[in-house]
Amino acid sequence: MGILFEDTKIGSMELKNRIVMPSIGCFFTDDKLKNFYIERAKGGVGLIFIGPTGIDENEPSYVNIYGDEFISELRDLAKAIQVYRTKIGLQLWHPGRYSFFPGDHIVSASDIPAPIFTRQMPRALTIPEIEKIEDEFAEGALRTKKAGFNCVEFLAATGYLISQFLSPITNKRTDRYGGSIENRMQFLLEIIEKTREKVGDNFPILCRISGNEFVEGGNTLKEQKIIAKSLDDAGVDALNVNVGWHESRVDQMSMMVPRGGFVYLAKEIKDVVNIPIIASHRINDPILAENILKEKKADLIAMARPLIADPELPNKAKEGRYGEIRTCIACNSCFDDVFNGVPITCLVNPAVGKEEEYKIKPVENPKKVIVVGGGPAGMEAARVAALRGHNVTLYEKDDRLGGQINLISAWPAMEEFANIPRYYLNQLRKNVEIEFGRDVTQDLIMRQNPDVVIVATGASPSIPDISGVDRDNVITAFDILRGREVDGKNIVVMGGGGVGCDVALFLAEKGKKVTIVEMLGKVGTDIGRSTRWIIKKRLKEAKIDIKTGTKAVEIVEGGLIVEEDGKRGFIKGDTIVLSVGTRSNRGLYDLLSGKISELYLIGDSSKPRKALDAIREGAEIAREI
Repeated sequence: MGILFEDTKIGSMELKNRIVMPSIGCFFTDDKLKNFYIERAKGGVGLIFIGPTGIDENEPSYVNIYGDEFISELRDLAKAIQVYRTKIGLQLWHPGRYSFFPGDHIVSASDIPAPIFTRQMPRALTIPEIEKIEDEFAEGALRTKKAGFNCVEFLAATGYLISQFLSPITNKRTDRYGGSIENRMQFLLEIIEKTREKVGDNFPILCRISGNEFVEGGNTLKEQKIIAKSLDDAGVDALNVNVGWHESRVDQMSMMVPRGGFVYLAKEIKDVVNIPIIASHRINDPILAENILKEKKADLIAMARPLIADPELPNKAKEGRYGEIRTCIACNSCFDDVFNGVPITCLVNPAVGKEEEYKIKPVENPKKVIVVGGGPAGMEAARVAALRGHNVTLYEKDDRLGGQINLISAWPAMEEFANIPRYYLNQLRKNVEIEFGRDVTQDLIMRQNPDVVIVATGASPSIPDISGVDRDNVITAFDILRGREVDGKNIVVMGGGGVGCDVALFLAEKGKKVTIVEMLGKVGTDIGRSTRWIIKKRLKEAKIDIKTGTKAVEIVEGGLIVEEDGKRGFIKGDTIVLSVGTRSNRGLYDLLSGKISELYLIGDSSKPRKALDAIREGAEIAREI
């Protein structure tokens, strides 16, 4: 591959390629943090940022630099990363009104509470306090340099303290730090000035800024260009162009955002500055990254989630092994963890945070292993078992791998899910015998005389025990996702979980009038925090009628009888779609119990959950045998 793997420079810092792993709040500490980032450095990334890093002892993060006592441990981390010719930077941060620690220390440009997270009222900073925080940023940058890091980055995006000074919606000050955009920039520009005085001319300073805040009344691309130009003039060495704030009501990160959908912001800012620009958001494909560079829309490419999903992505792309890349599907399981303040996980990569524990260890005595079921759990179990040296056969009753993943990826908005079975097929056909179209029986298994059987037969739709459920106009969500046509104009979806919401949107896009009936008080309770609001917004935009706190009583001619607050009602429906969960397919496991010495039940066939849980279980079981 061409430009993506060319050497480049940010200030005096030389990089071996143009792939940057931006800061993500992974919430790992100590050895877990080090092992996580070592794996990405080994995988070939050019530059890694660690953070967000606390510069104020009243606002600590999982990584901190507010005292000299942190320098030694950070120096060890830097050295461990630099062994692989990967450069490392520290991203410095102050949350401002986003603080999770109650108290008088919660501060901002003005006394305007955050609309999300804690919603606590911040105190407007005094000028001496502003100057103190500026000094803390500069001192943090100097300690970053002393710790042997290659550069420093200031987080001036996503709505944290520096953003709160930059934006007119959070900065209502009337002194020299408020009012005009020139005044609102003073806080950041003074941080840059003080930092440069401390670190010298040859230590690169970067800023992560928003290309557009996407908050009503906030800075748009027009204002962000002015900010970018001023930072260039102030001696900043590069800009990482982010998108939005956390409270933005514009979808920035889900798989429903087109790949590279916000690169235009980076291009617009690149046009007004003379320093390198890093493009970010939904760039999960090295070929797309290469094209962005070729078209001169950016100078470097930020990949956070793609490198969580596959730390070896850079090396694989450089060597042309595109089919081996475990593609990030933008499911946002990692960001759900970040927003919940817990260590991140990854749906497609169960080794995240367990890099040492999950290293593949070859077996001394290979076993004959049969895996029944080619869904997420079975595919991962077969992959890991084969890599360890076992003789593995995978049986799948369908004509392709994927299980329920294939159903959800049938909806164009969720097509990124199709990358999961694609990756596994490329991996498994190297060293696993795959038998498609085989409905596995107890006799078939016993004739094979295996040492180990892993049952991963998934789950089937649950059928509620209500009158009329066997009517001809009643189908399941699975039926729709398999391509079954839906009769009539008015459709009732029983169940407002994630699958029910997805199916409702799928049908609405086909011109159907859809009503969701959900017993709980709200829909989408099983959808992650970072995506739930997007789905609910799309449901509203699609004019889908949502009946919460409503119980389905009976399916009758022309619709559904329901009960709400003790009163019965009728909802018109030409077709009733069942989406009330799934039940485990464990029949084969029960038949084999006591007949196979090593017998395992994993994934939805054990207990219906999410694909993340299924893949993790497959990974763990395959490491035990």
